[in-house]
Amino acid sequence: MWREAEDRVSLGIAQRLGVPEILGRLLAARGVGMEGAGDFLEPTLRALLPDPSVMADMDVAAERIADAVRRGETVAVFGDYDVDGACSGALMATFLRSLGCRVLSHVPDRTAEGYGPNVPALRSLIERGATLILCVDCGTAAGDVLGSVRGQADVVVLDHHKSEGPPPAVVATVNPNRLDCDSGLGTLCAAAIVFLTAIATVRALRRTGFFSGRREPDLLGLLDLVALATVCDVMPLTGLNRALVTQGLKVMARRERPGIAALLEVAQAKDRPNAMTLGFALGPRINAAGRISEADLGLRLLLCEDPVEARGLAATLDAVNRQRQAVEASMLDAALQAAEAQLAAGHAAVLVSGAQWHPGVVGIVAGRIKERFNRPACVAGIADGMAKGSGRSVGGLDLGAAVIAARQAGILATGGGHAMAAGFSLAEAQLAAFHGFLDTRLADAVRLPPAADLAVEGTLAVPGCTTELASQIGRLAPFGNGNEEPVLILPRTRVVRADRVGREAATIRAFVEGEGGGGRLKAVMFRAKEGPLPEALLGRDRLPLHLAGHLRAEEWNGTVSASFIITDAAIV
Repeated sequence: MWREAEDRVSLGIAQRLGVPEILGRLLAARGVGMEGAGDFLEPTLRALLPDPSVMADMDVAAERIADAVRRGETVAVFGDYDVDGACSGALMATFLRSLGCRVLSHVPDRTAEGYGPNVPALRSLIERGATLILCVDCGTAAGDVLGSVRGQADVVVLDHHKSEGPPPAVVATVNPNRLDCDSGLGTLCAAAIVFLTAIATVRALRRTGFFSGRREPDLLGLLDLVALATVCDVMPLTGLNRALVTQGLKVMARRERPGIAALLEVAQAKDRPNAMTLGFALGPRINAAGRISEADLGLRLLLCEDPVEARGLAATLDAVNRQRQAVEASMLDAALQAAEAQLAAGHAAVLVSGAQWHPGVVGIVAGRIKERFNRPACVAGIADGMAKGSGRSVGGLDLGAAVIAARQAGILATGGGHAMAAGFSLAEAQLAAFHGFLDTRLADAVRLPPAADLAVEGTLAVPGCTTELASQIGRLAPFGNGNEEPVLILPRTRVVRADRVGREAATIRAFVEGEGGGGRLKAVMFRAKEGPLPEALLGRDRLPLHLAGHLRAEEWNGTVSASFIITDAAIV
């Protein structure tokens, strides 16, 4: 599938900004017009940051938090056990402590407490002195639980999950996805909402002269946490999110936060961090704690100020992540086989379950199924007659809304989420009913191809794959949801040399040249253990190949060169 771009807009962008024509085409294909192209290539908070007050309840929330700061209250931060929850909790706790507050933190245990606020945990925080409780990345659907502490402590919710009805009866609920909020900021993660709340709180404190004689907190220094959460919660990397991640990566590159510096070290991420570093190196390690270990390990790491202690916590998270990978592998084969059988039987969506499947890993397995079959997928573990699970969806099919509707219909005991991901629990006896409900609600999935279409954006010749061009294309980063890395075609290339390298020899490094011997370019294929494509690259017959992939400028030992990352190929 070719991603088309209007020639007039493409040329206009290229001429106005003085960039190569192909970069103009890539921008236009992303829906970027001539007026917005500059901000896309150089996204700044100055240009894109909104007034936080556009969100419902923001001013009320900021004033209440500012009051707590001025009065020296003890503030509790109740978070979630995923990356967004850990980053949201760390951001708010760091911010409040910089203003002199005593802060308590609580992250619920996934198995023992489940998602979101619960009465025993809230009462424990109040008994420890909390007079204000901030629910970050949770709380929108917990009105009954939050009502149980009314009169004992004030509650402010800072969340982004879908809302079904009126917000909970608390001091304030800042959630761009609440039904009565028309801010247009519904694609922000919770950590970004916490960041905007910090801005509004500083503004409220500034109005009362709180900072006379004292320094204001360094809010920009918190953007590494916002970037990490935005990427790992798979928010679209466009508009404000693009600016938050771009600036947050600059902060992270300084490696001033001991916890993140230690995690980068243990993940052997030596280069300048990018969105892939966040999504594939840092995120899984932080998530692993909430999935199968101590739920607050990730938060503790992000809050840690001692480099020695941070290295110990990072090593623990790395070990937990390896354990998570082993648990995942034990479930994945059976889940994939069951999913394949369901799709062969005509189901629109996948719902697979297994006895004692670990509830902390079902979401990852659901993601693997979605990637393999290009269908919405839900995976559940069964214990004591109850199934607890998680789901992942594909673009254009709102799984969160489907799960909420299933709960409203009485099929699920609990359920919620957003368009691309959801969590749920139900009686084992209701699994078939839930599957039928998903099939009906997500019926359009049956028309999806068995694999996501490869959106090709241009054709290059090997001699044209220069370091300068690769660097220009790299200006479109950060890449991710909503701004995928451009897929380009190298037609009729021939492999000059290829060999296996890396851990378990799972990477193929090759050198290719154009038709007729024009130019030479390094090409790399990752996760290339077996299959027709690795065989074609390594084959002795050196048949001409059409290669699809990404052109990148990569630095090694101070030298920058162009590389082509192969994602697909066809024998000519």
